[in-house]
Amino acid sequence: MFRYALPLALPVSLAFLLSACGHEEPAAVTVRPAMVVQPEPSTQAMDSYPGEVRARFEPDLAFRIGGKVSRRLVEEGQRVKANQPLAELDPEDVRLQLEASRAQVAAAEANLNLVRAERDRYKTLMERQMVSRSQYDNAENLYRAGAARLKQIKAEFDVASNQASYSVLRAPQDGVVARRLVEVGQVVSAGQTVFTLATDGEREVLISLPEQSIGRFKIGQPVSVELWSQPDRRFSGHIRELSPAADPKSRTFAARVAFTAASVPAELGQSARVFIQVVDKVPLSVPLSALTAENGATYVWVVNANNTLRKVPVRVGAFGEKTVPVLEGLAPNDWVVAAGVHVLLDGQQVRPVDRSNRVVNLAVKE
Repeated sequence: MFRYALPLALPVSLAFLLSACGHEEPAAVTVRPAMVVQPEPSTQAMDSYPGEVRARFEPDLAFRIGGKVSRRLVEEGQRVKANQPLAELDPEDVRLQLEASRAQVAAAEANLNLVRAERDRYKTLMERQMVSRSQYDNAENLYRAGAARLKQIKAEFDVASNQASYSVLRAPQDGVVARRLVEVGQVVSAGQTVFTLATDGEREVLISLPEQSIGRFKIGQPVSVELWSQPDRRFSGHIRELSPAADPKSRTFAARVAFTAASVPAELGQSARVFIQVVDKVPLSVPLSALTAENGATYVWVVNANNTLRKVPVRVGAFGEKTVPVLEGLAPNDWVVAAGVHVLLDGQQVRPVDRSNRVVNLAVKE
């Protein structure tokens, strides 16, 4: 009998359970968070060139006379002040030259006194008609030659005096010794570079441009600069100087990039990267994780002003390492979901947050 009652009891139990479920309250809809970003200018449309931070002015320093280096007073990388001594030459030769010039001045003055007295004597005799006019003219010419000789010797003495001060090489202004090309005991000639000084003031970035595309670069062209020590910041700048000839070894053209801002936290020798726009119109880019595909088409999820989702078809370019350029379909002020796009639905309500899980006001750009 129990065997026949069991089939009848099962439908009754199922009906009871179904009736009980029908009276339950509907579950509350959970608004899931969605990490959103705004499209950025694509780096795929910009070429980048490594460079080094340099001083705007880098004069080569040299002695104005030749000689043997007796003292080197600074090291490479050392900061120096204006008029600070950097190196000295052996002063013995210069001192001897100065003494010789001083002796020549004394001799010329003595000779001038002699010929002046001789001229005056002949002048007196000529007035008394005891000597001829030609004899007096000869004495006058000797006096004039002696005066000219003294003037010449005094000029040579002034040069020798100046050269005595040239034996000490001094910094023309404040800066940092960028290169040192001299050692104690080395004999240098006049004008031979012994130091390169990176002066204080403006900083620039030195880069090398490829030979095959040099035609599309010009002085004044805008660029952006990223310092290796500050990878999250971009500084605007422009090409200030472009070499007219290629380097014979690397076959590249040296270019100097100046910063637009007056004060940039760039130190000498820092590594930098210069970004130069390839085309006139720079496409936008989004993270690779923001893309989704369906039936061969590519989409992104755009968050509307009311925090609902909208699937937007886009046309993309060549994929980068972390981002992809979007050629069509997005505007710069759109907010795009950057993660978890495979579980989203069209029209779904979301709570937009940034990468730090902070709620994003869609009316304000990050």
